[in-house]
Amino acid sequence: MKKTMSLLLMSFVGLFGTYAWAGSAREDTVDRLQKSVDVLHAIMATPDKGIPEEVLSNAKCILVVPDLIKGGFIFGGKHGRGVATCRTANGWSAPAFVSVGGGSWGLQIGVEGVDLVMLVMNDQGFQHLLSSKFQLSGEGSVAAGPVGRHASAGTDWKMNTQMLTYSRSKGVFAGITLEGAVVEQDNDSTRAIYGKNMRFRNILSGKVATPGSADAFMQAVARAGQQARIAEARDETK
Repeated sequence: MKKTMSLLLMSFVGLFGTYAWAGSAREDTVDRLQKSVDVLHAIMATPDKGIPEEVLSNAKCILVVPDLIKGGFIFGGKHGRGVATCRTANGWSAPAFVSVGGGSWGLQIGVEGVDLVMLVMNDQGFQHLLSSKFQLSGEGSVAAGPVGRHASAGTDWKMNTQMLTYSRSKGVFAGITLEGAVVEQDNDSTRAIYGKNMRFRNILSGKVATPGSADAFMQAVARAGQQARIAEARDETK
């Protein structure tokens, strides 16, 4: 009898813990979606100190990682969780959840929280993102993005660079180099929002419906892209 009661109690605790974890994971992910909305609003609110209109309007995918933690003492590291979406024939894809992490070496000390924005600019970068896990490297793979209302004509962002990266600290965007960082699918957040494991490729290719909890994020992405295209077209007519 005691053994049976113990087993039942253990099952109850395990079940309760599972539901508590699921609830916490969902709340954390929904909060991350809202913080990503705030970052996108900041992009639109600071055109002269943000991401150039041409860059944003030509991006194939947008990845936002609010509160990326950078820090260390001699050895350094960075880690954060975020959300990505890509353009499809029917608009932007449902959100796919990602984690970004990696180490570095050098004279460094302290901890800093920044908002990371990564823009995928061509098909090669898109295929990397669809792979569910890849490491950022140099030689055209990833570069610090240009900042300001317009991208300089001398930059090669449009033809060569697969991904452009930005950080936002204290309301100001700046290009950031993330060579060596690993980007991969965040399975915990995926299950928390979609209720089951979903293939990264299927989500970003537009084969998955957008959950209601991500509506605000999707609206912010669409609005940012539309605003950038309108501004770019207006400037071209001047």
